[in-house]
Amino acid sequence: MAEHTTRALSEVLNHLEHSVQGQKVTIGSLVDELGAHSFASLMLMFALISTSPASSIPGVTAIVAFIEFILVAQIMLGRDCLWLPGFISRKALSTHKLCKGINWLRKPVHFVERFLKPRWVFFVKPPWLYLPLAVILAVTPFMPFMEVIPTSGSIASAAIACFAAGLLTRDGLLAMVSILFLASVPFVIWYVGFSG
Repeated sequence: MAEHTTRALSEVLNHLEHSVQGQKVTIGSLVDELGAHSFASLMLMFALISTSPASSIPGVTAIVAFIEFILVAQIMLGRDCLWLPGFISRKALSTHKLCKGINWLRKPVHFVERFLKPRWVFFVKPPWLYLPLAVILAVTPFMPFMEVIPTSGSIASAAIACFAAGLLTRDGLLAMVSILFLASVPFVIWYVGFSG
């Protein structure tokens, strides 16, 4: 059971790879592959897409930010099934770039999985859970503007991916550290990119 839990990240990548067919894959088909009830897995999947080289597809960071915002808002509202507007569900991504991103993610995901384990579980349960979710709601609207500074959107997505990984594996320590990092990202980017 513990091994299955810590392999949760690889399982998400496997599902993502399984859903990639043809030259294009829609956001809706990615959601269907993981299941609209799997909020944490969906959060991880889309954050990983935006973290990987697939983020080079124009507009991907903005789309992922919008999806993450809707997803987290629905978690906080107590929904048990994800709803996405039709124009997002019909959005198609290049399977070539998506597969390239999946292959690129394999090694770092396997490395991270070695350190995941259930701890500080209270932080990934209500009411503490609502604090990191609120941080994601606050940061995701700024992510489309981060595309101005190369890799900055991917850094924010990586923090969200780590939080989702903590949520999936009940690793509250990882979730807390990742959300603290996410909260600091806009300030760091502003300082590096716009100050002076």
